[in-house]
Amino acid sequence: MKAFYELSNQRHIPSIGIGTWQIPEGEDLTRSLLNAINLGYRYIDTAAIYENEHSVGEAIKRSNVKREDLFILSKCWTSNRTYDSVMRAFDETLKRLQLDYLDAYLIHWPFTKGDPLAWQSVNVGTWRAFEKLHEMGLVKNIGVSNFQIHHLVSFLARAHIAPVINQIEFHPGYMQKATVEFCKRSGIQLQAWSPLGHGELIHKEEIQSIALKYGKDPSQIILRWIAHHDIIPITKSMNALHQKANLESLSFNLSEEDIALIDALPMMGFSGLEPDHVSF
Repeated sequence: MKAFYELSNQRHIPSIGIGTWQIPEGEDLTRSLLNAINLGYRYIDTAAIYENEHSVGEAIKRSNVKREDLFILSKCWTSNRTYDSVMRAFDETLKRLQLDYLDAYLIHWPFTKGDPLAWQSVNVGTWRAFEKLHEMGLVKNIGVSNFQIHHLVSFLARAHIAPVINQIEFHPGYMQKATVEFCKRSGIQLQAWSPLGHGELIHKEEIQSIALKYGKDPSQIILRWIAHHDIIPITKSMNALHQKANLESLSFNLSEEDIALIDALPMMGFSGLEPDHVSF
């Protein structure tokens, strides 16, 4: 299994990440991330709305890994949509993380309020600030999150710099096949948030049966299946043993038969968050 993917801009991104969603600020998070880094994780995912960037920054500062060997990604929340507010939000993120640059910065959710011409204009306007941050060398890779095809089509037509990443909900039972195929054709690297379907999927009989066959944990089967689709799973655990097991999910292969079986699972584990209908 490859350790990195090459993005469309020829930069590289680790093939597995560790996320921090719903983990509060504090020493426990910092220590957990330090353990993850010591295990071999090199990609840390955070966001302004998670309100834990300072603890992430502390882990980076206290680790013995060179900054250039880490991949740090954060996201711009929906309340910052004008050029100036994006620039301020980014500056605040950098300060909290105690960094000079980010490896990646994403628009957290597509703006979808009002008529199509209005929300398309807002998304592109936000992107202009992202392009400027990239041109200034403050962000190496710029991208989006939770963008579906109709968000991307008008966006790509008007962007000067195309997004190289789209982080979406992706897991067995919720594959977003059309969006995945579109992104792959467009050279946009996909990442999977909530790869275990909010923990629901590890209890499914079909997954547990395959796990027993390979002598692996159900979570490892799911993460390996995601990697088979060339999508980067964003894992999340503060438990050292689970962190290790998640990282080891890339060390074996699934048969084509078992991949097809997981592909065919009915809808399950969906968060219910539809980008066009979220309340934020």
